[in-house]
Amino acid sequence: MPKPPACPDKVNVLLIGGGGREHALGWKIKKSGRLGKLWIDAAKHGGLAPLGECCPTTTSGPFHEKSNNLFQLRGWCDENDIHLVVVGPEVPLADGIHDALATDTRLVFGPSADGARLEADKAFAKQLMRSANVPTADARMFTIPEDALEYVRTKEEPCVIKAAGLAAGKGVMICSTLAEAEDAIARVMVDREFGDSGDTLLIEEMLSGPEVSILALTDGNSCWILDPAQDHKRVGEGDTGPNTGGMGAYCPASVLDEDQMATVERDILVPILDALKREGIVYRGVLYAGLMLTKAGPKVLEFNCRFGDPECQPLLARLKGDIIKILWDTAAGNLAHTSIEFDERPACCVVMCSEGYPGAYEKGKTIQGIDTAQQLGTGDEQVIVFHAGTKHEGGEIVTSGGRVLGVTALAKDLDRARALANEACTTIHFEGSFFRSDIGAKASSEG
Repeated sequence: MPKPPACPDKVNVLLIGGGGREHALGWKIKKSGRLGKLWIDAAKHGGLAPLGECCPTTTSGPFHEKSNNLFQLRGWCDENDIHLVVVGPEVPLADGIHDALATDTRLVFGPSADGARLEADKAFAKQLMRSANVPTADARMFTIPEDALEYVRTKEEPCVIKAAGLAAGKGVMICSTLAEAEDAIARVMVDREFGDSGDTLLIEEMLSGPEVSILALTDGNSCWILDPAQDHKRVGEGDTGPNTGGMGAYCPASVLDEDQMATVERDILVPILDALKREGIVYRGVLYAGLMLTKAGPKVLEFNCRFGDPECQPLLARLKGDIIKILWDTAAGNLAHTSIEFDERPACCVVMCSEGYPGAYEKGKTIQGIDTAQQLGTGDEQVIVFHAGTKHEGGEIVTSGGRVLGVTALAKDLDRARALANEACTTIHFEGSFFRSDIGAKASSEG
């Protein structure tokens, strides 16, 4: 077994992706004393563009172009002496960016395409969980819509219907009635609302209980569990309305005690990593487990192969130490010799959205008040505004997505962090903006 390569004193980094998660990563990478040069691949992104120089080769585009794009990107990385590639989104990982760019001297933070199947193929993930006895919802898989319809018509209880492939966090539908289930099946398999992601469909039992996100760094052998975070998926106050990509999150989440965390590590994280190794997959990067805390114990709702968004924002706002060293050691297989610590202050991230989200929305709305918002923190308090769906246009920052900003605050306790994040949101203005003011409220009241 060769010795893992040591982290260089200066590391040239290429950061892939252009959202709130990637802005948080770039913001933290920029603070590292080991940073040589930071390159990004989101030229006009409102938060990332000021942090680094833009790589001219993109990984996006039609599927038939991606292999050529990755070949060109590999050559560009060679020419520009890139030591570490940090991949934020799941799509490039599923497309094989790790496999294309990793060399003996260049590391990639993020799993191989085979490892990314844990998120990109829910049918594969479900089968892997079954083989490893990982607790999860019972599920049936279908490739023919008529078979799926026949199955739900025999069920009386609510169910969850999922497109098996990647669907940008929108391919999961909670169905309380038969009519809703029939409509969901039609959307996925007949109307092809999620494209090829709906080739296979999962129908799962509906679990009940609090949800929590457990993110761990793993090099395939060692596993370092990060502080738990809790996301708020529903668009409306009090967890009402349709699911979204995430309306906000807080960290650390108090819904798991030490015994439950030990159970998650023993019964979920370690078995799934062992199952991946049995498949010949050495998984290096983030292992994200979305859990439901049922009366029978924690059960897996989904696995993701990257940092969650918006969980990443409060998580990295609290992370102490040199992130480049942490990312490098994860990618190098040296995580056992790495120490990770977090700020004691809790963090709350509130997502500001475009009017109409998660449905149709307009873009190009001018954003004002970000600098004012970031000056609200005093003393031990801090406000950081992470850009998700923004871009530079005509000398201004304008909206370019449904989820626009991740307004994140650190304070002495969660109540104060919530209040500060909400206050910061009220100082930021763009036409039609809205946000949930109750992110973390339940945890505050229970605390």
